Amino acid sequence: MSKAIDAAVEALSARLPGGFDGVAKFVIPDEGTIMVDGAGVRAGDGEADVTLTAGIDVFEQLLAGDLSAASAFMTGKLTIEGSMGLAMKLGGVLG
Repeated sequence: MSKAIDAAVEALSARLPGGFDGVAKFVIPDEGTIMVDGAGVRAGDGEADVTLTAGIDVFEQLLAGDLSAASAFMTGKLTIEGSMGLAMKLGGVLG
């Protein structure tokens, strides 16, 4: 597991202290995968209702609040597969 994934898990855990109503997966190519569900945030891989994929630079910008999830999606920097409703809920958490 990379340091980037560890940092992302920590940042997402702080934003989602009660977990998430659904199952989401963040895929960061060449770094790893993060799962978010009712139990919280953790590094790992599994089945998800929505999968969000972005490079580490985009993910770091999202977590820092320098880029909105909507902007990242509209410009093709963030891809989404699965439930758009859950993706929108996560977008609110990411900024």
